[in-house]
Amino acid sequence: MRDVGDEVTNTVEKKRAPFPIEFYRSAVGKKWIMAITGLGIVGFAIAHMIGNLKMFLPPIDGEPDIDVYGHALRELFTPILPEHIFLWILRTGLIAMFALHVLAAYQLTIINRRARQQGYEGPVSYVSANYASRTMRWSGTIFLAFLAFHLADFTWGVQPAAPETWERGHVYANFIATFSRPPVTFFYILAMVLLGIHLYHGIWSMFQSMGINHPRFNTARRYLATGLSLLISIGFIAPVLAVVFGVLE
Repeated sequence: MRDVGDEVTNTVEKKRAPFPIEFYRSAVGKKWIMAITGLGIVGFAIAHMIGNLKMFLPPIDGEPDIDVYGHALRELFTPILPEHIFLWILRTGLIAMFALHVLAAYQLTIINRRARQQGYEGPVSYVSANYASRTMRWSGTIFLAFLAFHLADFTWGVQPAAPETWERGHVYANFIATFSRPPVTFFYILAMVLLGIHLYHGIWSMFQSMGINHPRFNTARRYLATGLSLLISIGFIAPVLAVVFGVLE
C-alpha cells in the first residue's frame, strides 16, 4: 500500500523549478544576484568614468577626444554588425543587470520585513551598521532617478542641454552646455556623492554575500570599498567641476 506522505513528497519534487530558479528564490540566491550584478555595475561605472575623463585630453585632428571615443563606441564591431547594434546590446545587458539588482534588493527587503513579526522595542541600536548601509535604498533610488534624467537630458535629447547648441554625437559640446546650468550641476554632484555612498556599502557587503568574509581580510575589504567609491565619485565629479570653474570651455 502506497504511503500518502510519499505521494505528497513526490508531487512536491515534481513541481520543483530548475535549480537556478530555486536558488534565486532563496535569500542567499538573491544576495548572490545582488553581488554579481553589483560587480558588473561597478565595472561599468569605472569604464564610464574613464570615458568621461577623456574630456581633459587634447583634440584629435581638431575633434574632441571624447567625441572620437563616442563615435568609436557607436561603430563597435562594424561592419560585422550595423552601426549602433553592439552598443545597444551592451545597453540592454546593462539595463537587465540594473533591473535584476533592483528586483533582488526589493525582494530581500520584503523577506526581511516578513521575518520581523514584531517591530523593534525601544531605540534601534546600529552596532554593526553604518550610514551607508542604512541609506542604501534611498541612495540607490535617488541615483536611479537621476540616471533616468541624465539619459533623457544628455544622451537622448528628450530634455536638451540647450536647444540652440545640443546636437547628437557632439559629446564635448553637449557636456559643456548641460553643466553650464547650476541646478543640473548640483543634482549631478549630489547623485555622484550618493553613488559613492551606495558603492561603498555595496562593495563591502558584496564579498560577504559571496562568502568571502574573514577578519583577516576585513581591513583590505574596507580599504578597497573606500578607495573604489572615492575614485569613482571623484572621477565623475572632476569634469563637471572643470566646466563650473572654466577649465573646460
